[in-house]
Amino acid sequence: MSINILTKKKTMTRTEAYELTRPRFKNINLFRHVLAVEAVMRGLARHFKQDEELWGLAGLLHDLDYEETAQTPERHTLVTEELLQPYHLPDEVIHAIKCHNDMAPLESLLDKALYAADPVTGLIVAAALMHPQRKLAPVEVDFILRRFKEKSFAKGANREQIASCSDMGLSLDAFIAIALASMQSISSDLGF
Repeated sequence: MSINILTKKKTMTRTEAYELTRPRFKNINLFRHVLAVEAVMRGLARHFKQDEELWGLAGLLHDLDYEETAQTPERHTLVTEELLQPYHLPDEVIHAIKCHNDMAPLESLLDKALYAADPVTGLIVAAALMHPQRKLAPVEVDFILRRFKEKSFAKGANREQIASCSDMGLSLDAFIAIALASMQSISSDLGF
């Protein structure tokens, strides 16, 4: 738990974020998605020597309002911003969350990381489900890179958004390697 010295408020903890997030998802796969994005964000934070807890919170909370705004996607992330008002979170986390749904301009490394991390998890899950074992462990970066080029594979995984990893100075293969390893590290939480 970190404390903001200027405001003397405690920054939201991972436990608090989890307890806020879990009940908001009736669909277990959507909840697993936010866990996957959290893991990828933590992996990226380690890679870039950033605050792993803060980046993890952005990943865990990024779709907090997803089910609630399913019929009004133009409100997605704006409702999350409202839901998070009572909690102390740095503005940069809220901004990154809004960026992943194109509700704010991509400015910081955190913004760019969340923007690219969100869709890459879907690509990786689809690759794992295509594997004969239907597990993350045997999936390799090369396999995902080949699937990335197939437009009909995991259509919902926005390739342009994933490829924006270059805006962070990461090649596509390096980005996918970090994302895959991060998701493999929590495979039991993801159900495979």
